[in-house]
Amino acid sequence: MGNEMKAEERYFSVELKSKTELKNITLANDSYDSVLVEGTIGELVQAMFVEDVILEIIGKKGTLRINLKPKELKPPKKAEAREVK
Repeated sequence: MGNEMKAEERYFSVELKSKTELKNITLANDSYDSVLVEGTIGELVQAMFVEDVILEIIGKKGTLRINLKPKELKPPKKAEAREVK
């Protein structure tokens, strides 16, 4: 299985100004092949859509980008709301 881009998938990038802002990267060695990336982009500077296809969240210490259109954002239904731990 390669790294082909599929239209229905969401892609993201995280750009940090310093590696000291990176809290944790975990590459699990189990059957789930999970990956966890944690850090901080710092205090929010701006959040906007770039060319209506990328949500860009800019912080003082970094930037998070994900391909997402404004019309795809919708509030979760009550039954779908979940607690973040």
